[in-house]
Amino acid sequence: MEELREDHDDGTVARVAAIDIAKASGMVCLRVPHDTIEGRRVQQVWTVASTTNAILELGDRLVCQGVERVVMEATGSYWRPFFYLLEARGLDCWLVNARDVKNVPGRPKTDKLDAVWLAKLAERGMVRASFVPPKPVRQLRDFTRTRTVFVQERTRHKHRVDKALQDAQIKLSGVVSDLFGVSGRAMLDALVAGERNPRALAELAKGNLVKKKAALAEALTGQFEDHHARLLQVLLGTVDHLTAQVNELDRLIAQTLEEIATPGDGPGGTGTEPAADGVSARVLAERLDAVPGIGPATAQIILAEIGTDMSRFPTPEHLVSWAKLCPRTIQSGAKNTTGPAGQGNPWLKGALGEAANAAARTDTFLGARYRRIVKRRGHAKALVAVARSILVITWHLINDPDASYRELGSDWHRRHLDPARKTRDLVRQLQSLGHQVTLESATA
Repeated sequence: MEELREDHDDGTVARVAAIDIAKASGMVCLRVPHDTIEGRRVQQVWTVASTTNAILELGDRLVCQGVERVVMEATGSYWRPFFYLLEARGLDCWLVNARDVKNVPGRPKTDKLDAVWLAKLAERGMVRASFVPPKPVRQLRDFTRTRTVFVQERTRHKHRVDKALQDAQIKLSGVVSDLFGVSGRAMLDALVAGERNPRALAELAKGNLVKKKAALAEALTGQFEDHHARLLQVLLGTVDHLTAQVNELDRLIAQTLEEIATPGDGPGGTGTEPAADGVSARVLAERLDAVPGIGPATAQIILAEIGTDMSRFPTPEHLVSWAKLCPRTIQSGAKNTTGPAGQGNPWLKGALGEAANAAARTDTFLGARYRRIVKRRGHAKALVAVARSILVITWHLINDPDASYRELGSDWHRRHLDPARKTRDLVRQLQSLGHQVTLESATA
């Protein structure tokens, strides 16, 4: 028999409010104890508009009722006004996953019943709060996510430039590795300006491309017409505009990183002001940049998605589980299997995937880890394993202000290998191929 000792509160809440949120309104359910009859609860349900004044009025009403917790279901981005305004009013707001609060099958589904059901789950402590970072980190997250979208959009427009050139029989991308490098961009601008002579365009080559002038002249021979030039001008203008916007976002991200500090024990350790013993998020980003595969932009995205306070994730395993970088355990009877990891945060997983892909090509501990796993598990699972390792390293670097990344080396696994186990594995492999193996110790 297993004995469990519960040292913490059971999670029940006496005075709770739940909000079923739609685009233009929210259905509020308030459940509080009866004033005179012990064990009985009073329930009120009403509709609140999703305007600022209506939500502020709701906050005042909930404060007057002594509400201990406000629970709302994540519904697109419509939950944000309710969460932010009620949180600023001093209420304890919880955002919960829709999967965890799904209604019982067979019951009618209305906004009123959904709000009541959510309130009952909340007062019994049967819901978990989703991770919502503090306001400065949310602002950083807005900047990094917008930059990611703009970079992706700029890449799409660059591909459209190449398609326009292919339509004009211009095979420049077959010779130039980067159409938007110094030489490639000079040739594109010359085409827009009206230059059609392939040899004159090839003379704009710089650096290593000077040796490929003959190939450039051949690739630039085509049927580039005026409508191609007009289309190319529009596309290049869009690319330049997005580049300027990305540069502005880089400046805003750097400024926001300076204003965010890790929580400390001294005054100001809230993530909104510099803490007495904390470090700025910029220092954390530089510390993460030392990890193989993580660049400055990736470090900024990671900090924006997981924040600078690891108290929400007591251990690295909690963070890895939240990011959905570990398989789900399924146990039934004597059978233990693993299920899919889940979707997780797409912005964080995308950045970690790029970092893992870059680290896999390095001669480092992470690169060696990828090469060990890819042989038996495949490329995709090996990348997930490396991404998980990067996230664990990130947790330690953020959680410990004195920590710094130390490279273990690509030969770490070989140096820590059990010789007897490796010998046994190799002998078994040879025996499975039909060989009779006799071992003899080497003498010095």
